[in-house]
Amino acid sequence: MASRNIIVLVIILAIVQALAPDAIPGGLVPLALVILGLLYAIVAVDAEDSTAYLVVAIAVGAAAGADVLSNIPGVGAHLDAIVDPIATALYAGVIAILVERGINRIKS
Repeated sequence: MASRNIIVLVIILAIVQALAPDAIPGGLVPLALVILGLLYAIVAVDAEDSTAYLVVAIAVGAAAGADVLSNIPGVGAHLDAIVDPIATALYAGVIAILVERGINRIKS
């Protein structure tokens, strides 16, 4: 249940960041996205079997970097602006997995 709540918050923050970037001042949205990404990876991803998560993070990051959705007339740029913050949260989760795997290796 916690992972669903985190996903919903990430999506809401991504939409807010994309459509109204000045709605929440002080760069709090990127910070919140990073924290939520870290929390999601800790709560929902098994660090020893994280291949699917890592593939999704790479794919979403590549799609965001390539601005692939901008090719859709009218709404593409807005959709692309929503994917960028989601990639930020996913990449933060990658760091959490890296740390968790490192800790597991040290323990064993």
